[in-house]
Amino acid sequence: MINVTKPFLPPLEEYTQLLEGIWDRNWLTNNGPLVNNLEMKLKEYLGLDHILFLGNGTIAIQIAIKALGLKGEIITTPFSYVATTSSIVWENCQPVFVDIDENDLNINPELIEQAITEKTTGILATHVFGNPCQVEKIKKIADKYNLKVVYDAAHCFGTKFKGNSIFQYGDVSTFSFHATKIFHTIEGGAVTSKDENLIDAMSKLRNFGHNSFGKFDGVGINGKNSEYHAAMGLVNLKYIDEILQNRKKQYLHYAEKLNHPSLKQISINPNADFNYSYFPIIFDTEEKLLETVKSLGDHNIFPRRYFYPSLNKLDYVTKASECKNSESIASRILCLPLYHSLSEASIDLVCRVILKS
Repeated sequence: MINVTKPFLPPLEEYTQLLEGIWDRNWLTNNGPLVNNLEMKLKEYLGLDHILFLGNGTIAIQIAIKALGLKGEIITTPFSYVATTSSIVWENCQPVFVDIDENDLNINPELIEQAITEKTTGILATHVFGNPCQVEKIKKIADKYNLKVVYDAAHCFGTKFKGNSIFQYGDVSTFSFHATKIFHTIEGGAVTSKDENLIDAMSKLRNFGHNSFGKFDGVGINGKNSEYHAAMGLVNLKYIDEILQNRKKQYLHYAEKLNHPSLKQISINPNADFNYSYFPIIFDTEEKLLETVKSLGDHNIFPRRYFYPSLNKLDYVTKASECKNSESIASRILCLPLYHSLSEASIDLVCRVILKS
């Protein structure tokens, strides 16, 4: 069976060695030494000033919205994982969807300005599949209208833009370290910002609002993560360069094999050092996609319709505008199996089934 993904797992003995230290210290959570060590090593690896390790990538977005004080309307993309929209709604804000570019699949900055109203306070954009948004155009718009920018960079570990980590852009960038990601801590996420005041605010927000013992600075939440998850991150970080190199090789093999006129591949930002985190293909029609999914399933190959549906079609979203590109792409896009231990022979099998169907 070939699933769409499979988590990378380091040598068990390397992980258990760190677990023994947790047992000896009997310090399981609440900003323990492994959490601090992971934050330090991630800052070094990614070239960031600050990073806060959190429970998951969804709570990272929610904390970013809360720390920035966003209210009213937040302009966002309809083509992302549901957590991008649900976090806006969860924080009692109104998502305003702006359609995507049909080539890079990111929010189209040319359409943002016309969606801004007196109620707009921020922009929440996703770097889809690790492919950077047009961050410079978005910043120019945000500066013009005094809007805050949050980037859902869940897919972006290892991606750079013009030589800098993509996480350096926006007022806040958020991470996901879920088990399916290139770099994972089993469950986990993080936030980063260049603004020390924002980092201080988000640090309090992730820990119930604690300012000091018995004192609280505003309403917080439990967004912390544990020593066990940090241990997995510390071990996995040792292998991340190998993982990224192998992922590029696998991606390019897919790209060569599936260079077919009826299969469209996404356009990668020319200023990006891409991390090759997913391999999506776009079919001419949804019917062709469904036929291919069935053929793959008959061979015990299980891709994923990712992202589907277009988020402006969610039943709990009100006043959502039509987003033709997103709705069309969501109905025709398929992410193929891609993970560290996937063999070239397996990729060849996936490609043969697709081309035959």
